[in-house]
Amino acid sequence: MDERRKRVLVYECISGGGLASPGGEPPDPGLLAQGLAMRDALAADLQRVDSVKLTCVVSRHAPLPAALAGIRCVDGGDGRRAAADFLIGEIPAYDRVWVVAPESDDLLAQLSACVGAERWVGCTTPAIRVAASKSATRRCLAANGIDVPATWQPGEPEPAGGDGWIVKPDDGAGSVDTQRHAHFAAARDDLLARLDRGAASTLEAWIEGVPLSLSLLCRAGRAELLAINRQRIVSSPGGAVLYQGVDVGIAPIHGAAGRRLAALAQHIAAALPGLAGYIGVDVVWPAPSLSDAAAAAARPVVIEINPRVTCAYVGLSAALDRNLAREILDIDAAEVAHGPH
Repeated sequence: MDERRKRVLVYECISGGGLASPGGEPPDPGLLAQGLAMRDALAADLQRVDSVKLTCVVSRHAPLPAALAGIRCVDGGDGRRAAADFLIGEIPAYDRVWVVAPESDDLLAQLSACVGAERWVGCTTPAIRVAASKSATRRCLAANGIDVPATWQPGEPEPAGGDGWIVKPDDGAGSVDTQRHAHFAAARDDLLARLDRGAASTLEAWIEGVPLSLSLLCRAGRAELLAINRQRIVSSPGGAVLYQGVDVGIAPIHGAAGRRLAALAQHIAAALPGLAGYIGVDVVWPAPSLSDAAAAAARPVVIEINPRVTCAYVGLSAALDRNLAREILDIDAAEVAHGPH
């Protein structure tokens, strides 16, 4: 083996068995498909880096496709409780460990902590913990002058009106268990019922506009806007909010809207130290379109921060003619060399 090559482990938690049930049943097919797409996109990028010796974590539900033949694989097993134990056993064999996992139930932060800053690729553990909480994210951003949705919690005066309300897990990933209500009273009752069950939840105002996902490359308090993406979000007849995918690169980053969103990205990176590597930010553009005319007065509203690779990463390196995984590893190595991150 060439000792100069950086040994990198890619562990996408869903396809790697980290979210399978202890009995070995396969994970949700929709979540598995998203996990596979992210894993395979990362692996394809890293496979093209000559200085990397790559290993991917797989499970019996999710082997590597033929297009990635030749990449070394390790079996992640089944059962969410084993995710940290699995990584702890694997860590000594690698120089860098790149994990993609949900923020919910503190999973991503726990895996970051167990891997350690010297090997971890991505955000710091404290930054992950802030971003994992919708309420903590809103407080952080609002304190730095960034627009976020209005909220309500028990003990506060009830709002007089509004165009709709959203109730969702405080640490949920994507649109899981997210409910839209036309009237505040129904949203309040939904929130109180969840809190009574011990489920940390949040209630916020529905923001009308274009649902966007921003792809960012972050380093040392700076952010580069890589792509402006549109999320396909729909509401079921019963009010459940459903995620149906993302359309990448729907507006130029150098247009008026792009400049406005790039400034917002930089503001976010400064407000939340520790963001590093690829970051996804969910934003509502409060206008019918991203035209130059609409951009002049637009005040985008930040919904949440995903401190990890998201579905919008898939195909992005090819679209930009850049190997983003290689760039992120180079960024990470430079920051580790200059001290803990």
